[in-house]
Amino acid sequence: MVRTKTILIAIATILAAGSAGIWLLISEQQEAQERRAKFFGSSSDHPTSGGEKMKVEW
Repeated sequence: MVRTKTILIAIATILAAGSAGIWLLISEQQEAQERRAKFFGSSSDHPTSGGEKMKVEW
């Protein structure tokens, strides 16, 4: 009985740690993607039409 409880507690601990690790990994990837988009900017900021190069206005 004690052995069964110990095994169940160990399994529950491993599952909890694994799910927390996966959650942290996913959230870190989302943050990295947001930082990357913010750093490089989005193409919708400076749209072009028909593949034409943008004209720089001074």
